[in-house]
Amino acid sequence: MMSMTFGVSSSVTLLFDFWRVHGPAGMVLSVFMVLLLAVFFEVLKVWRVWLGSNARLAPPPQPYAAPQSFGGDSISVVESSPSESSLTPMQSRPLALNTRKRWQLHGIQAVLHMLQVSLGYMLMLCVMSYNTWIFLGVIAGSLLGYFISFPLLGHI
Repeated sequence: MMSMTFGVSSSVTLLFDFWRVHGPAGMVLSVFMVLLLAVFFEVLKVWRVWLGSNARLAPPPQPYAAPQSFGGDSISVVESSPSESSLTPMQSRPLALNTRKRWQLHGIQAVLHMLQVSLGYMLMLCVMSYNTWIFLGVIAGSLLGYFISFPLLGHI
């Protein structure tokens, strides 16, 4: 029966039967791999936010635009500002392209969400091995990943 308390053993099985750790060298390598998975998890979260915000920043196509005036500086502000009667229809783009891009973005977002959730559960299962070194690797990877990727959120 598996112990339900944290221990500092250098022998553990992680996620799959083929990932059996026996010895300090294997534990160091496993902690490093788990750390990299946690960093990727944090970067993936920021990437999804960035991808979603870039999609929202694209201006929607407008069916009407103000006519361009080629006069000099002598035109008054009232004459140069568009009003409801002076708006002329623009040639619209086909909606199929815009819809196709939205569906592609939605598909990419869905795949990234699936990857993020799967990776999160894998990290949770690594922590549930109750090995202190693996737990510290997940925590350090989350810290490092957040530290690396959080400044990127300021540029969104």
